[in-house]
Amino acid sequence: MTEEKKPKKPSRQQVYTLLVEIGRKTGDGLPEKSTGAALMCFASGIDEAEAVRETVAILKQADTAPLDVTGYGTLAEREAEGEEIDAEERRLMMRALEENSVIIAQMTPFFD
Repeated sequence: MTEEKKPKKPSRQQVYTLLVEIGRKTGDGLPEKSTGAALMCFASGIDEAEAVRETVAILKQADTAPLDVTGYGTLAEREAEGEEIDAEERRLMMRALEENSVIIAQMTPFFD
């Protein structure tokens, strides 16, 4: 008798768009005179809370100092709000989903 393989359950992972503000920390790689930065991230998770936790953990491992995270929702939620999502953003979101990872799409340093 052959053993039947169960069909693989569809992943419950989704990709969330997060804006993370980081402060200064020795070795953070930010420009010398900057006071911090904003990072636009695409992070996979079963829910937004998991995506935030994973993003903060990874940023801490990368010697940055996360201060605040603002969630902008999933691709579907952003589209429902009427946002235009370009092809490059969609590609990065798909990569985050496929790799179950956090992608930093943009970094904007702050200067006083």
